[in-house]
Amino acid sequence: MITSFLRSKNFYPYFFQSLFSKGSAYLRGFCVSVIVLSGLTACAVSHKEQTADNKKVISAVESYLSTVKLKDVPFVQTWSDGVQGAGVLTYYPGSLFMRYSQPHVMTLKANGKSAVFIDRVMGSETHMGLSRNPLGVLLEKPVRLSGSVIVTDVQQRWKGNNGSIQISMARKDNPSQGLVTLRFKQFGKQMTLYEIRILDETHKETIIDLESP
Repeated sequence: MITSFLRSKNFYPYFFQSLFSKGSAYLRGFCVSVIVLSGLTACAVSHKEQTADNKKVISAVESYLSTVKLKDVPFVQTWSDGVQGAGVLTYYPGSLFMRYSQPHVMTLKANGKSAVFIDRVMGSETHMGLSRNPLGVLLEKPVRLSGSVIVTDVQQRWKGNNGSIQISMARKDNPSQGLVTLRFKQFGKQMTLYEIRILDETHKETIIDLESP
């Protein structure tokens, strides 16, 4: 059944919209992926004053996103219904490029304002504005986790200088549009992004795993 769905024309608008679109007749309100806190049951979020420790983490994540350069990092993407795609991802401040090898070769290019998805097998090219999409939060240059962006939650676990960090964020002017969560591992002073999740306004989640082969 999944194989026939991947081969159908319905898959391709779904494939793109489930990652980037604000809404469609086929699937309503899908936004881009990143990490969602366990127990989170809605996109509606509230802002609270962060602790001093959390502010340090937010600053570190902001610095990471504004300076990191990831090139051809393998990823596995899982949609809310369990369908998967895979490929390599390149990210640097203001730019994202995803080259899918599964289910077949497709590409996605995005900057802070727009994204374009190209599927040469189906002969399609889809454009999407990102000014109000959660993905745009990660593609601003420089990235700022304040002002138009609100950090809704920070979680930390440490053992000495090593640990894990989880941070969730949303658009301040429309937080119900979608929630982006990032997960990092930290060894000493080195921070590594290993998972991105996005929760859309219908509580459906897309996961990009940067650790899977």
